[in-house]
Parts: sequence; structure tokens; C-alpha cells
Amino acid sequence: MSELKPIKQASMLDAFIPVITLVTLLTLAVSYFGDNSSYGPNQIALLIAMGVAVVIGIKNGHGWHDLEQAIVKGISLSLGAVLILFAVGSLIGTWLLSGTVPTMIYYGLMILDPAWFYAAACVMCAVVAMSIGSSWTTAATIGVALIGIAQGLGLSPAITAGAVISGAYFGDKVSPLSETTNLAPAIAGSELFAHIRYMFWTTMPSIATALILFLFLGFTETTSTNNESIDLLSTQLAEQFNLSLFNLVPLLVLLVLAIKKVPAFPAVAIGALVGGLWAVLFQQDLILRLANGETNVITANIMVVWTAFFDGVSIETGNSELNDLLSGGGMSSMLNTVWLIMCALSFGAVLEHLGMLKKFVDVILASAKTTGSLIASTVATCIGTNLLTADQYMAIVMPGRMYKEEYKRRGLDPLVLSRTLEDSGTITSPLIPWNTCAVYMSGVLLVNPLDYIYYCFFNWINPILAVIYGFIGFNIKTLSTKVSETVSKKETA
Repeated sequence: MSELKPIKQASMLDAFIPVITLVTLLTLAVSYFGDNSSYGPNQIALLIAMGVAVVIGIKNGHGWHDLEQAIVKGISLSLGAVLILFAVGSLIGTWLLSGTVPTMIYYGLMILDPAWFYAAACVMCAVVAMSIGSSWTTAATIGVALIGIAQGLGLSPAITAGAVISGAYFGDKVSPLSETTNLAPAIAGSELFAHIRYMFWTTMPSIATALILFLFLGFTETTSTNNESIDLLSTQLAEQFNLSLFNLVPLLVLLVLAIKKVPAFPAVAIGALVGGLWAVLFQQDLILRLANGETNVITANIMVVWTAFFDGVSIETGNSELNDLLSGGGMSSMLNTVWLIMCALSFGAVLEHLGMLKKFVDVILASAKTTGSLIASTVATCIGTNLLTADQYMAIVMPGRMYKEEYKRRGLDPLVLSRTLEDSGTITSPLIPWNTCAVYMSGVLLVNPLDYIYYCFFNWINPILAVIYGFIGFNIKTLSTKVSETVSKKETA
């Protein structure tokens, strides 16, 4: 019987090689393919880097079967998100067809002024996300409409996307309905509502600063769109759709389901179904125009609505910009996003299985001597995990598990860890182009992450503020004296 080859622990060089490979290939992908890098080149970069990690793992004694199981497990973590993505694709398709999104754009053009549009967009998304606990749903509904309104007003889609994401992540972060807001205190060992109250110390100054910046950008914005062009766009929308406030019922249904804590996938799926029903009830003229000459009304309705679910809608208005605004959606629009998510999570799963991620953390922790450096290290680890695993949940769970005992040993309240995990793990995920959150936001808002990341002010300011608080010792909660004495006695023993 042959002896099993002993497994060697990954060295720091082993850990660095796949990361350097990935960074190099991603840089080349952006250099060669530009905005199209997320439509295949980045996926290949992730798979090649994963292949390099696999070779190193086999060299260190790991078997292919175990590595394959790790990859399968890593991909399985995304299956819930994949279902939500497909449901969102259908929702966008049916909400375009039903007139729900065009109605939001139509009325938004009437009430939103370019001077304060960006700040208003941020506030609107913050309120909705806080109510329903989902940044993804907020971006796919209110966010999509706001991008359309921005185009109608002649404003920057990139800045609008930054405002949408800033508001959506603020609202998601402080909502007790949010998955990440529940996950962080569960991992750190703190209480949910205490965690939310404690986060306000970093989130409120961050969102306030972001709103000031959005107001500044709005007041200094030079738009090429005048009232005549807005009126023209509104008229063209009215020509294509039967516009009324009844078209907003699918949105209200989705908001109610979310507030009632219905899970995201069934809630979004029901929203998509209601959108399809509303299209049949209120957009008969449009459906017949899209039916490609089909004269049977029942057949036309079935074919057009069915197509909206899997392939979205494509509306020809004679105005190319309006065509882009009113066309899209469908499950097929999310296939590239799913492809990128699977590649990214496969890469992250291999690195975690081989102990390469832990290797980085051990080195970081050895140099974190003060509370400020410990918090900065946690922030850096969360960001690094987001970079390498491309998943915000892993960026909360892994650093949380790794640092929990160290925070306790230093007499820091678990609230400090749970807040830091959210200030960095949750917040930075949409800033990384190949992260699942960034891919999702790009997919629904149709704005490249490399364009919008500069304007996600809240997402940049929040982790920076968390590190500053750590170094100056502001609002850093410690354990009670009794608990601290117990920890001290254990260390002495």
C-alpha cells in the first residue's frame, strides 16, 4: 500500500503567486479590453489564477478530489444569489414591459431637479433599502429608474450609480432586515440592535459627508438637456406606454413583501410575476406592437410576456437613447454575471482551502500591536477577502472568525468587531469590479464598476472613518471590568 503524501503548509510565497497572477491578468484584461473586461477576460483571469493555486496545492500534497470539492462548495455558496439574480432579470424585463420603470422615470423627470438630483437619489435609495433591508433589490428597482431619469436630465449615469449604491448600502447597513447586518453581530458575538446603534457613529458622518459631496456635484453640474428635451422624452414615454400611478403597484407589492420579511428570491419572483400581469392589464398596445405580427391577442400576450421573463424586452422608438433606456432585462441578461460570480468564488474557495488567506492574516496580525492597528488590520483583511473571494459574506465571516478571539483578548467589546466587519466587509464589496456585488450593480444599473466606483462616496468614507476612530481611540467600546479581569486571568494562567 502506498503512503499518502504529507501535506505541506502553504508558504507566504505560495500565497502570493496566485494573487500576483490574478492582479497581473486583471490589469492586462482592463488594458486590452477596457469596459468589456467583465464580459469574459476577467473570468479567464480568475480561472488561470485558480489553476496556478491548484498547481501549488498539488505540489504541497493536496489531492485534486479535495480541491474539486472545495471549488464545488465555494460555488454552492452563490446559488442563492444566482436564483435572486435570475429573478431580478425577469423583474426588470416585466417591469419595463408593464410600464412600472417607465412610470417612475416619467414622474421622476417632473419632480427631480438636476441641482439636487444626486443627493435626492442617494436619500431615496437609503430610505427604501432601510425599509426592505436589501441593497440589491433597491438598485434593481429604484436604482434602475434613477439611472433612466439621470439620462433624461442629461446627468452622469456614473455619478448617479455612485449615489444609488451609496444610499442603498447605507440603508442596507442600518436595517435590521438586512442579511449582512444580522450576520456581522452573529459572527462577532454582539447583539443586533446594539450593533446597529453602534454603527451610527461611523455611518451617519459618512453618509452626511457623501450627501454634501453629491449636492456639490449637483450644483456644479453642467447639463446639456433643457426643458424642451425633457418634455420630448416625457412625450415619447407617454407614446410608448399607458402611464399611470397604477403602474407602480408591482413596486408597492415588492416593498410590502420585503417589509414582511419574505425572502428575497420569492419576493422578487412574485414582483416579476405581478409585473407580467400588469403588462397584460395595462400595456396591450405595446404588447401587440412587440408581437411581431401575431394577430391572436392571447398568443401575443403569452409570447411577449414570456419573452420578457427570459430575454427581456427590446423597444424601438426611433430614439437610440430611449431605446437603450427602455430595453433590457430577462434572465439571459444575468448569465454573464453568474459566470463571473462562479469563477470568482472558485478562485476564493481554492485559496481558502489551501490556507493561503490565513497566511496573509497571520502576518498582518503579528504587526497589529495597538487597537488602531488591529482595526486597520481587520479593515484591510475584509477588503483583501473581498478582493480574493469576491463575496461580501466571506469578507464578513472569515475575518470575523479569525479576529474574534484577538478582540476579546485585548478587552474590546464584540461591537467593535461587528461594526468594523460591516464598515469594511459589506461596504467595499461593490467597489471591486469582479466582486459579486459590483458585478450585480453593474448588471442592473448598466454602468461599469470602473466608472462608478469613484462616486461611491459613502463606501469609501466609511472604512476610512473606522480606521481613524481606531487610531484616535474615539468611540471604541471596551469590555466591562469584570469581563476584562476574567480575560486577564485566563491569559495569566
